[in-house]
Amino acid sequence: MVTRLGRIEGLLGRRLNELDYRSIAELVGTPEAAEGEDLDYKQAHHSKDDHGRAELAKDIAAFANHTGGLLVIGMAESKGVPSKVFDVDLDDARLRHIRQVIMANTAPPVPYEPIPVPNPDAPGTGFLLLAVPRSPAGPHAVTAPVSRPSRDALRYPRRGGSRTEWLTETDVATAYRARFTAAAERGQRLADIEEDLVVALADRTTPQLIVTVVPEQAGNMVIDSARFTRYRQEILDTPLYLGRPAARFRSVKVGPRRLIVNEGAPVWNNTRAELHRDGSATVALPLGGTVYVDDYEEAELHTVEPGDVVYPLLCALPFLAAHARDRTGASGLAQASVTLVSDMAAHPTQAKAIDLDRSDIVPFRVDRINPATGRPQPLTRVSHPHASAYAGVLLDDLVDCERGLLQATADLADELLQTYGYPETGLITRAGELNPVGFSERTSGAVTEWAQQRGLL
Repeated sequence: MVTRLGRIEGLLGRRLNELDYRSIAELVGTPEAAEGEDLDYKQAHHSKDDHGRAELAKDIAAFANHTGGLLVIGMAESKGVPSKVFDVDLDDARLRHIRQVIMANTAPPVPYEPIPVPNPDAPGTGFLLLAVPRSPAGPHAVTAPVSRPSRDALRYPRRGGSRTEWLTETDVATAYRARFTAAAERGQRLADIEEDLVVALADRTTPQLIVTVVPEQAGNMVIDSARFTRYRQEILDTPLYLGRPAARFRSVKVGPRRLIVNEGAPVWNNTRAELHRDGSATVALPLGGTVYVDDYEEAELHTVEPGDVVYPLLCALPFLAAHARDRTGASGLAQASVTLVSDMAAHPTQAKAIDLDRSDIVPFRVDRINPATGRPQPLTRVSHPHASAYAGVLLDDLVDCERGLLQATADLADELLQTYGYPETGLITRAGELNPVGFSERTSGAVTEWAQQRGLL
């Protein structure tokens, strides 16, 4: 996760994940680095007793409920100004304890990023930074046992200047309303940008997988000549499919508040992505599969294997998340959706579109193939023209291409294929365990190669 805190980055002169020990130690005696709404110092780790757990949960939730902020552990302060360095332990056990406390004692759990900054002269010790973005899931409550009972505290902390204050009942109600309003807006944003892509590709009559990601905190991609040249080269250099480095995008152009990206020929059925300025992004990936025809050579059924659905989903998520995080500066949580359509005319937004010259929608199923006969093994004889699934994801989990990506893919894929009779795909578990040999013949090799490179087998 790469948390972005603009004022603090300006103070330190670099991104949080690029900080070194000396740059933090040199804050000692610097009035400009005094504690504030987005910055706090602790001389030592929070204690492991009830009071310590409550204090850690409160400090983290207070940032999340306000504008976000940075907690620097290992620095004493005098009247808010950093005054002396006290290196703290950076061992894994300490980091696990902090994670357990935050996950168990804030509700909903506060997203944060631990950034160890080791002392080069004392291995295993240094500063520990806890970076907390402003959370769209707030307000976050502290659920740790009360160390100082107060009838006035609702247990929802917020930074107020260099101190922590507690939200009033009105504050809490307002924050919940903002959370639900923002969620509705993100849902509408998901629908809007997916519909834009569907309209652009409305003539397509073959199965398509449409994957969309909308960050909960919008980013901002500036589009000008110099930046467009850089964006274009970045995209053209990015492999389109995991485990297939030769497959690349071939065309990048500017559209209304977005970049429009195409795989290349044939234009009528290539991969197309639309990367929006606010970090939202969507991509349509054509699916292969098998078409069965009748005696008159008319298509009567189109089938794809589960692996032919899960693999492009696995490829699309990190591509879209990287745009949001690295090109627009969005971070933290995002909403993701995946829609499977047998024909763009089968997309729910196209239900009212009537084209008398268009051929009928071909029945569509997701079937495993019997290796002995080469024929589909349907779980159900019922075909479905479209299916959809939704999940909350962490952008950094997707971009890092590790277990978090596998878990997010499993969540979406399992829900999507339940429409076609599968309780789960059997290809990726919810715990992020991968079964490459279960993918289709077209995709298992690429999945295996990618997983081996990432150490995920």
